[in-house]
Amino acid sequence: MLATVPAQTIKRRGISALNQQLKDGPVWIISNNTPKYVVLSADEFRRMRHEAFVEECLQSEAEYRAGLAKRTTPEELMKIFDEAVDGHGEEE
Repeated sequence: MLATVPAQTIKRRGISALNQQLKDGPVWIISNNTPKYVVLSADEFRRMRHEAFVEECLQSEAEYRAGLAKRTTPEELMKIFDEAVDGHGEEE
């Protein structure tokens, strides 16, 4: 379970109000009795970004192996993009 800190506590004490709780993981910031934000350490943020990157790479590899991806050039991609933009919003 994530630790919680009321927004008023942070207003009074500043970011130091989170230091101890952040040692155990992300912390919910509560405002008007509602979780509004989650604060996490830089190390935790980097770890999460790395995990997401690895997952995206694995997903891309799986799609490529399944034949769902194809090799193309930047020029071909821009042509597809331009055609999609040109056709967007036109009345039928």
